[in-house]
Amino acid sequence: MSDSILKIHPDDNVIVALTDLPAGAQVTYEGHTYTVPNGVAAKHKFVTEARQPGEPVHMYGVTVGLATQPIGQGEVITTFNLRHEADPYGLAQRQPYTYKAPDALAFATRTFMGYHRPDGRVGTRNYWLVIPLVFCENRNVLTLKDAFERELGYAQSDQYRDQVRELLHLYQHGQIDVIKKMEPFVSPEQNKTLHNEPGTSRRPFPNVDGIKFLTHEMGCGGTRQDSAALCSLLAGYINNPNVAGATVLSLGCQHLQTDMLEKEVRRQNPHGKKTLLMYEQQAGTEYELLTQAIKDTFLHLIEINKIERQPAPLSQLCVGLKCGGSDGFSGISANPAIGYLSDLLGTLGGRTVLAEFPELCGAEQNLIDRMPDDQRAMKFMNLMETYAAQAEAAGSGFDMNPSPGNIKDGLITDAIKSAGAARKGGLAFVADVLDYTEPITSPGLNLLCTPGNDVEATTGMAGSGANLILFTTGLGTPTGNPISPVVKISTNTKLKNRMPDVIDFDSGPVIDGQQTIEQNGAALLDWLIGLASGTYLTKAEQLGQDDFIPWKRGVSL
Repeated sequence: MSDSILKIHPDDNVIVALTDLPAGAQVTYEGHTYTVPNGVAAKHKFVTEARQPGEPVHMYGVTVGLATQPIGQGEVITTFNLRHEADPYGLAQRQPYTYKAPDALAFATRTFMGYHRPDGRVGTRNYWLVIPLVFCENRNVLTLKDAFERELGYAQSDQYRDQVRELLHLYQHGQIDVIKKMEPFVSPEQNKTLHNEPGTSRRPFPNVDGIKFLTHEMGCGGTRQDSAALCSLLAGYINNPNVAGATVLSLGCQHLQTDMLEKEVRRQNPHGKKTLLMYEQQAGTEYELLTQAIKDTFLHLIEINKIERQPAPLSQLCVGLKCGGSDGFSGISANPAIGYLSDLLGTLGGRTVLAEFPELCGAEQNLIDRMPDDQRAMKFMNLMETYAAQAEAAGSGFDMNPSPGNIKDGLITDAIKSAGAARKGGLAFVADVLDYTEPITSPGLNLLCTPGNDVEATTGMAGSGANLILFTTGLGTPTGNPISPVVKISTNTKLKNRMPDVIDFDSGPVIDGQQTIEQNGAALLDWLIGLASGTYLTKAEQLGQDDFIPWKRGVSL
């Protein structure tokens, strides 16, 4: 990369500022010199040729907007002078697509240490799930969470309770002035490994990586379709290779019945052989319900603790590809880096999944060109068009996807954001197209219909079978998932240094010119093998960040 600017595609008529360009600065790219009259902040773009109202702006080789005001050469694009516009797409526009798989020889014989399941899949974690079929059972789930996590060593640190205790002690002794003058508490070192050192662990079940407790606001009172979608999602979580079995709490009278969940679990995965412990509160007292659930769950923890990690090929990895809190560097560094990792993994027979359909707006034709057949191309187009129509019917639209933070850091239109987001999918052919909650079965790159909302998307990817999730961010987000480790990848090194408690891996060296996209992606895959093996935790796991939001299929961008 140039030290200060970058033109991403030969057909582009914008250039990205990699560093702040002061007003009046002259920059040269590929023999052309440009003057930026008003300055350009890092991550933002200036036009290489004057634009009149209605004329297109191209980035990543596609249309990303139309000028709404005259834009002089060297001037920055903004929400004032540019509006969202994307290229049309369809089967008639399909072009022949060629792809050369990357050299994956360095990873061909690599393995990770995982938990082998009866259906042949391999987990990167060994979890037991506790889930409610209806929101009425959330409190009971949280009661079980407190009991199991505290007694079995899975609870988070009491560091914040300790701080309150110290402040209370000072208050009770009349030392309010001491509190006001106190220096900030010192942040403790976060745990680096999945388990504490031998001899110091409080965990009696070393091969059980955790008991995960889900809560939600669904299961009754909404539409039957919502309950059916929740049923499929919960079944997907139970069938995820990172899960050994589940304790299920039911009130008894709700839409989502226990037999519905059991049938869906077996339908999705007839060979899964997952243990389901079902309990109904209306059959007796709350005490009886929880006492029986505790005893039975404890006995099954003894059983799944007998499962040990064994070597597995990298083809057993199923990796979600997500971005959130994106910035103007996302499509230049971290997104193409995990796209390269996706291509590597696909070459090795692994599976990856690209979701968040509102952030594929403008990238549709490239993905259609990469489809294996017209049938899957049509499925993709139908999902996109139905989703877009629902958003417009509600008075919204994909063009409203960029957040204030996105815009502030250079993602002016949804087409700009989407063109960069799509680079997470690499260059490989698309293996399959899936609707929300459909299981991921095809090796290679899969497209999964979810919202762009961070947690709704990660929730959906884990529900379809992802046993790891890669999450790029330019602004910083703590997002995690209960059953699938979420790796936070910074697009710029400043973010990594500012938020080290949430960032796991840095793609900033791509922006700084210290690494190529391919080098950064390969280094990430190498690091991922240790994570999959349980050698260390993600920062989200260390923080206990277990985000879970089912999608109701309403309008969510």
